[in-house]
Amino acid sequence: MKNKVEQLRKARGLNQEDFARMLYVSRQTISSIETGKYNPSLDLAFAIADFFGKRIEEIFIYEKGAENEEK
Repeated sequence: MKNKVEQLRKARGLNQEDFARMLYVSRQTISSIETGKYNPSLDLAFAIADFFGKRIEEIFIYEKGAENEEK
């Protein structure tokens, strides 16, 4: 799943550490989400969307079949 977390975070002038602190997660979690290595829980996805004042679909882009194609 692709996402726009890094783009939105940088537009707000936040580093990963500060953004992670605001969401009560680790910097490593933010890094993994931004690089697509980790898909956030639904609760965390909603928290990120709320933080940026956007809908989840505006931040997280689901690509049907993409996960199966890589295997």
